[in-house]
Amino acid sequence: MSKTILITGASSGLGAEMARQFAAKGYDLALCARRTEKLEALKSEILAADPDRRVELRALDVTNDDQVFEVFRAFKTDFGTIDKIIINAGLGKGAPLGTGRYDANRETAMTNFVAALCQSEAAMEIFREQNAGHFVMISSMSAVRGMPKTLTTYAATKAGVAHLAEGLRAELYGKPIKVTVLYPGYIASEMNEKVEQSTPLMASTQKGVKAMVSAIEREVGSAAVPALPWAPLGVVMKHAPMPVFKKLI
Repeated sequence: MSKTILITGASSGLGAEMARQFAAKGYDLALCARRTEKLEALKSEILAADPDRRVELRALDVTNDDQVFEVFRAFKTDFGTIDKIIINAGLGKGAPLGTGRYDANRETAMTNFVAALCQSEAAMEIFREQNAGHFVMISSMSAVRGMPKTLTTYAATKAGVAHLAEGLRAELYGKPIKVTVLYPGYIASEMNEKVEQSTPLMASTQKGVKAMVSAIEREVGSAAVPALPWAPLGVVMKHAPMPVFKKLI
């Protein structure tokens, strides 16, 4: 029997590529995002490669709390059991604090943290009822340490969701519900289009997501992905003296 995986923010970038790679591994898919036309195109692509896969789609604005619970519960009804839920939907807007763009920073905070909290509530409602499941939070390497300028709010939200999932992991340690927190480095996606040409550290979408899918399938507690260069770089980022850290970012 195929396992089922629910992915939020699945219409593009890391979410869409995770859907492709998990489908290739035999998973059935529950996919949601705001842009349903992109979801429909992704479904057609996946079914063209493997007509035996089951792919269910729903429109979802993750900042709409009621809709989050409705969509997660509807997918549970569709499949009976949800084996993995990946909290992936996110936003990369941001501006230096105090420069008149509170609107952009607030939108990022509401989407990346408050909406992730809502998705986590809806996911854990399902997993507690099943007494089984695998909860996956997509954080970021920017969560390792406070980041300057346009990344300040984004990095703070990613640190917040990482701690949210780490708290769950501490609560559920030794129990049937597993928790994974992933810290992606630079992986090519819509969100990273502006930095794609400016760093040699950028991994292709396929390579970066392959590392994410591998870590999820192994049900690791947490992982920097891809492991090279981000696992050792994460240690440097966290502990480097500020003059050194400033040169790195």
